[in-house]
Amino acid sequence: MKRLKEYNAEIGKFAELFSRNPEYAIKSPARVNIIGEHTDYNRGFVFPAAINCSTLLVAAKNGKRQVRVYSTTYNEQSEFSLDKLKRSRHWSDYVKGVAKELMERDYPVEGFDAVIGGDIPIASGLSSSASLEMAVSEACSALFGFSLEAWEQIKLCRRAENHFVGVNCGIMDQFSIRMGRRGHGLFLDCRSLDYEAVPIPADELVFVIADSGVERGLGATEYHQRQKQCARGRLFFSSINKSLRSLRDVEEDLLIINREKLDPVIFRRCRHVITENKRVLRAVEALKKPDMALFGELMNLSHESCKNDYEVSCKELDLLVDLARMVPGVLGARMTGAGFGGCTINLVMKNRVEEFKQKVGSMYRKSTGIRPEFFVTQPEDGVRSKKL
Repeated sequence: MKRLKEYNAEIGKFAELFSRNPEYAIKSPARVNIIGEHTDYNRGFVFPAAINCSTLLVAAKNGKRQVRVYSTTYNEQSEFSLDKLKRSRHWSDYVKGVAKELMERDYPVEGFDAVIGGDIPIASGLSSSASLEMAVSEACSALFGFSLEAWEQIKLCRRAENHFVGVNCGIMDQFSIRMGRRGHGLFLDCRSLDYEAVPIPADELVFVIADSGVERGLGATEYHQRQKQCARGRLFFSSINKSLRSLRDVEEDLLIINREKLDPVIFRRCRHVITENKRVLRAVEALKKPDMALFGELMNLSHESCKNDYEVSCKELDLLVDLARMVPGVLGARMTGAGFGGCTINLVMKNRVEEFKQKVGSMYRKSTGIRPEFFVTQPEDGVRSKKL
């Protein structure tokens, strides 16, 4: 068997648990949303990237109808029958959900053993759940000899999260992890599903992710409440004009004109989505020039909108952003992901990265008692498998 150093820990654990070697190794990246928050389920625009933190999964067929899967993150094993897939509100639900979606579409999934590892922080807003879903689907495809077309794989994993896990997420996470391209961000129209890989200049600047240490539950009430509030806004505007099928169709002027007719909270939610879509479009154009100062300023504006209009930030994320903006060489800083905890993303000059980590880390720890983790990221390729 070809041993790959990157997977040594997972391969070793697999041999210890299952007394044989795995057949395939899967690498499934995390994703960071650079700009375009809470616009995906509103059929708007997003600009994410796959990054160099990953789920690592090794697996082999076991000739049964049972799945045995061990997580090095949780230091526990889960075992379940493919003939009795029930949600348990456990990390294994992501594995079950993907297996269920595959079998419902007549893909020949049988029993397998797997070890899941990697270095994506859990509940940090870097989409560890979608990364795991894509890893499982890729593993099943490799193990059982069927192919998954890219968009079918993306939509299948999204359905697993929507229907089995119970999180009504948009398509951005699975898309980013499947279609990621090294050195590029991904501009996606979440309605048409048209996309463009846009080069990210890497000579002088880098995106640094700061983990607040505050976990957030994506399935929490607040996330779904925001979706319902946006739906109320969409219904209001479609009652005015049936061609306004989503908030991405609503011009800011029309929103302002109707301000007094809308509940103040609904107005703010709509304003965030409408202005965030405009920021994504401007950010992509700024990147193509490139005008990184403007790109950074759009990141700053995005955070203020997430904080004040969409109200999905928290005091720890706001503190990280405020501290980042005090450091020379930081062009932009914003929360990233669903919010209520998780991470910020910061556009930092390469020669200031260590100063950024030292100053922000020290001040944040003094204020909160939490030692933040930092990830200096680069855009990476999407999910892939290797035969061992």
